[in-house]
Amino acid sequence: MAIVQFENVTKAYISGDHELKALNDVSFTLDEGKFVVILGPSGAGKSTLLNMLGGLDSPSEGTITVGGRDISTLSDNELADYRAATVGFVFQFYNLIPTLTVYENVELVSEISKDALDAKQMVAEVGLSDHLHNFPSELSGGEQQRISIARALAKNPKILLCDEPTGALDSETGVMVLKLLLRMAQNYGKTIVIVTHNQSIAKMADVVIRVKNGKIRSIEEQADPMSADEVEW
Repeated sequence: MAIVQFENVTKAYISGDHELKALNDVSFTLDEGKFVVILGPSGAGKSTLLNMLGGLDSPSEGTITVGGRDISTLSDNELADYRAATVGFVFQFYNLIPTLTVYENVELVSEISKDALDAKQMVAEVGLSDHLHNFPSELSGGEQQRISIARALAKNPKILLCDEPTGALDSETGVMVLKLLLRMAQNYGKTIVIVTHNQSIAKMADVVIRVKNGKIRSIEEQADPMSADEVEW
């Protein structure tokens, strides 16, 4: 069942007399529960695509439908409600609040999500129950990213959006984080969309969307994607 549909989506920016199209007439459909990788070089338009799917930006033209709802023309307040109810975010840099403990960072989402999952349970799911009362500065980079995943999933979103989630990690820790993302998404029935330039991550995806110069160059469905253990990094 389709959960995301982009139809002829363009995002244009005006700079002086020039118009720059970060995305140009992009169309695709994503099915629920899939692991999707958006692959492309810097400046290809992949982060713009992710931002619009996440309700952080709106298209100049075209429509974006998520869960049967057209989010293309929503007001700022409506987009805030959409983000709170529908999407979770995992970024390259962890964006944890330094003055809050691990538990408090994850529990915070209960203030914006009506269907939030139990914070202690989510911290346990990422294997860090013994760090509940630690502050982010007391954790390694990999541990901080695991907490950011717990926080994103604690919102109980339909879609988990990840922007270079392993970009700041060494390869061994990156593999562990990807395994965790896959396991959590499967256990909780989430759709994962990862933006990356890392070709290795693409081997693990159900769907690979290749973007270049603001256009989709190819959409590839992989019937038997590799597990994280099988991928050579």
